[in-house]
Amino acid sequence: MNFNTANNTFRQLMGNGLLYRVPPFQRDYSWSADEWDDLWQDFLSLHTTEEEPIHYMGYLVLQSSDSKRFDIIDGQQRITTISIILLAAISLLHDLAQAESINDKRAEQLRNSYIGYLDPVTLTAKSKLTLNRHNDRFYQDYLVPLQHLPQRGLNASEHLLRKAFLWFKARLKADLEASGEAIAGFVDQTVDRLFFTVITVTDELNAFKVFETLNARGVRLSATDLLKNYLFSVISKEGAHVTELKTLEERWEAIIGLLGSDSFPEFLRVFWNSGHKLVRKTHLFKTIRQAVSDRGQAFALIRDLDRHARIYGALRNPLDTSWERDERNSLQQLQMFNVRQPLSLLLAAFDHFGDTDRNSFKQILRAVTMLSFRYNVICGLPGNELERVYNAIAVQLADGTFTSARAVITALQPIYPEDKVFKIAFADKSLRTTSSRNKKVVRYILFELERCCSNISYDPDNSAYTIEHILPEHPEQGWDTFDDRQHENAVYQLGNMTLLSASANRELGNAPYQEKKTVYAQSEFAITQGISRRYDDWTPAAIASRQIWMASQAVSIWNIPL
Repeated sequence: MNFNTANNTFRQLMGNGLLYRVPPFQRDYSWSADEWDDLWQDFLSLHTTEEEPIHYMGYLVLQSSDSKRFDIIDGQQRITTISIILLAAISLLHDLAQAESINDKRAEQLRNSYIGYLDPVTLTAKSKLTLNRHNDRFYQDYLVPLQHLPQRGLNASEHLLRKAFLWFKARLKADLEASGEAIAGFVDQTVDRLFFTVITVTDELNAFKVFETLNARGVRLSATDLLKNYLFSVISKEGAHVTELKTLEERWEAIIGLLGSDSFPEFLRVFWNSGHKLVRKTHLFKTIRQAVSDRGQAFALIRDLDRHARIYGALRNPLDTSWERDERNSLQQLQMFNVRQPLSLLLAAFDHFGDTDRNSFKQILRAVTMLSFRYNVICGLPGNELERVYNAIAVQLADGTFTSARAVITALQPIYPEDKVFKIAFADKSLRTTSSRNKKVVRYILFELERCCSNISYDPDNSAYTIEHILPEHPEQGWDTFDDRQHENAVYQLGNMTLLSASANRELGNAPYQEKKTVYAQSEFAITQGISRRYDDWTPAAIASRQIWMASQAVSIWNIPL
């Protein structure tokens, strides 16, 4: 990896004629009063009686091919805000120059050191910092030359830049002595005490590697912005018309608006793996960069992202109005199971069948749901093999090898736990209902068993019904047959749980089994009535026996006819 690191003060960053640019398609300025105040309090802490020697500003990731001009990959919000603070200080010095002309000299010294210079004839800004395409006009035309700031006709981020300037100028007035010497001294000391860890890379690929490394250590960077800037730089290099760029910008913003910036990297990987050979997260950017090297490929990718983002967003939202009832139920179950490996296959399946053969998509969705319950929830098998098979099937759907739901479902067979394996795993399964997710899964299992036995469908989210732990979670008198170890092993076994109305559950509490047995016999649930008929006493052997019976039913309930 071609990069270097250094610890630099803000003064060192802005010296020696170095220039910085926020890439044209990076995100807009977004800091507001909370972030401004946090930074300002950090600045003030450097000048209290108990002075801190430095303030660490975190990582700054830059990209440069000549070590003179740098693109800011991560850190633009901090660098832009510090620049605004300096401009506010310069503006305040100009105000004070009316009473003491030497303050004009102080202002120009600060400008030349940290902001850049103004052409003396045209007053055109020649600044050290260039912002993105939505913010730079306001920054260069109004903030850098300290012109009167307009209030109308500004976009949202320009309003934030304007407010930031006024906010910091007010803080400088309020918190520092109203003298040019105090303001200049405050700035001069602060720029030497702001330290950055500067990582400089030579190209987008190295920038993405740094992004992955820092993210793995808990430092948040934006893979979304990095990819966006790469794609738009490819398009811009070949002379795209401004209207084309605007259209693409709107399409990109629509994708991010639909999914959210934090969800985009996961969507990107699912999208890519729905039509290409499986790529791990750490190699994704490199793979896309190799595949997209010219204007036509970049346009095509963004169009594909736009189309698939809508499908992906719906797959992650079972309540989306595009789903029919059975589809919604399956997607809710996948969400409850907390499985994401099937998303690439489902994205490819909907893309292939969604508009032309919806029934085939439903069959695939149901098969994936059944498989996920067997493989992930009950058997708890590793996910790596799942992802490989799902990807292979998705690619064969995308390239036209598979043309029917039957072909897709048959291809799932290598990862489908056989009945014997599933039955053994089910018969031994425990799910601690102290977890909200596990509680939902247990309710789902019990209501599916009930539907199988009584042919009555209940709403598993109905609060009128509860999970009854036959051996109570906190047993009192009447449960002496279970010692502490047996209780710990048995209480969250599926065989120890059933359905009961909330009112009956409250009345029973931690009562002994013989008292519970009478109430079970009157229950509206067939699986609960069956306990009172089959078991005279509740023992570890009874729990095991009931769970074996449940496992036998489960084989036919969660089944794919391969």
